[in-house]
Amino acid sequence: MAYTLSGRAQLLSPLPLYTREDARMLGLRLEAPRWHRVRKGVHVDKKQYLALNDWQKYAVCVHAYLRLHPDAILCLESAGVIHGLPQFGEGRFIHVYDPRAMASQRYGDIRVHTSRDPRRVVRIGATLVTSLLDTVVDLARVMNPADALAVADASISAVQGGSLRLDALIERGRELEDPRGRARMRWVWGHANALSESPAESISRAVIMWSGYEMPELQREFRYEGHVDRCDFYFRSNGAIGEADGWGKYELDDPAEAARRLRDEKRREDRLRRHQHPMGRWDLGDAWKVSPLRAALDGAGVRMVRPPVPAMLATLRVRSRAKPWRPTPRETDPAE
Repeated sequence: MAYTLSGRAQLLSPLPLYTREDARMLGLRLEAPRWHRVRKGVHVDKKQYLALNDWQKYAVCVHAYLRLHPDAILCLESAGVIHGLPQFGEGRFIHVYDPRAMASQRYGDIRVHTSRDPRRVVRIGATLVTSLLDTVVDLARVMNPADALAVADASISAVQGGSLRLDALIERGRELEDPRGRARMRWVWGHANALSESPAESISRAVIMWSGYEMPELQREFRYEGHVDRCDFYFRSNGAIGEADGWGKYELDDPAEAARRLRDEKRREDRLRRHQHPMGRWDLGDAWKVSPLRAALDGAGVRMVRPPVPAMLATLRVRSRAKPWRPTPRETDPAE
């Protein structure tokens, strides 16, 4: 059976796709300014497309390619769309696996990959993809380390819908003959944690480590005043609590539910502060910028226990596999 990460898997295009044949049948004229051409011969409603998050735009592009090439085998980030793995920004390329190819090649925005290490291919819905195990291992070798950590965490986290085991990832990585990306992959396996509940938490954990702060305990529970409160990060030295926020958990499309959740969160934070827990909050955008996350931890009195690692922090600014991305307030966490 092929598994996906529930809640994030994009088995269908986020928007309806229209070919010229569709347009003739429906009496439409696929012309600007209403229509946006995703691929030659495939269009979407431009206004709806521009309203999407960047990772949703990438999903549209992947499905537009599949509309023209339904027998293609997706791999890397493109397979990640179907599996429901975290996406960071809009991918630059559609990634296709061709086990018969003599060498990897690029055709415009299409990258065709081959390997001397055969990948397992599975069918999810109508789409052929490299298996979840192979997709995560491949991404761990090529993504920047913090993003790769978020992908690995998601694949082993039951809360995020993951179904893999870390030991299976480690074993599959050892089987591959290609040496590229091995050091990065080993770093990811050494720091992956199934307790991470969102990409924002995973990225934050990398920033905390590379900034030199003490490593926190994840998902610590506190029982105060008849309530059970769980926190993202607990810093044992001074009892501080860190929270990596994503707007999705407040259900902002439902104002009444959003107001209720925000009130509950305020009561929860006040309760923890009453019991001598300094609090620091940030979102995914703050983690990528580094300094806002550091300011939140400094404000909560969290100590640095080792020198920062500037070279690793610099990798947060390297997004060579994605188009330039400027997160909006609603785009702070691809898990939400």
